[in-house]
Amino acid sequence: MHIVIAGGHGKIALLLSRLLADAGHRPTGLIRDPEQSADLRSAGAEPVVLDLEKSTKEQVASALTGADAVVFAAGSGPDSGPERKLTVDRDGAVLLAEAAVAAGVRRFVVVSSIGADEYDPSSNDGMQIYLKAKSEADAAVRALDLDWTIVRPGGLTNDEPTGLVTVAERSDRSSISRADVAAVFAAVLETDQTIGKQFEVVGGSTPIAEALTGLGGPTKAE
Repeated sequence: MHIVIAGGHGKIALLLSRLLADAGHRPTGLIRDPEQSADLRSAGAEPVVLDLEKSTKEQVASALTGADAVVFAAGSGPDSGPERKLTVDRDGAVLLAEAAVAAGVRRFVVVSSIGADEYDPSSNDGMQIYLKAKSEADAAVRALDLDWTIVRPGGLTNDEPTGLVTVAERSDRSSISRADVAAVFAAVLETDQTIGKQFEVVGGSTPIAEALTGLGGPTKAE
């Protein structure tokens, strides 16, 4: 499969690119900074310079044309202000999803956040705005004619992968390694069982493939 990953230089995206490349897929990473290209190539991905905050839907769709799947893994980062949490984490995801529709790419997978729908709408706290951005982006993706999967990881760590997770519609607020999140996304892209599913994932005791099988079959027709 040819898989385009927005936010291609992120930690999860680089780990995912390596997993996909090693499995025989062709990952492409969308990046803003051309100086990051070498890191993507080292991870097995082809870099494409494209800034979601400065691109039109038509420009993004052109970058997605011919892909089999798209992954939104971009993020404004913990040090960003409230405005960029909305323009990247929300608007970037929506733009990418709409561009996927325009490009005829049905499979669309989102890196969201645990507890995204539980934000405080009256708060100006950065985390609450981030959760609001994720929640609104997820809702917009669900409303589009896509074969979507929305994955909401718990707190991210740089621990070694275990291959063991807990997957549920709602889970506790525990953590999960970025490496295990990347492995979950690699598995999600390999199975139609996750189409039309939104779930939280944290570290656990169930092998990833088994945990995803427990979600049941797809809820949207391809």
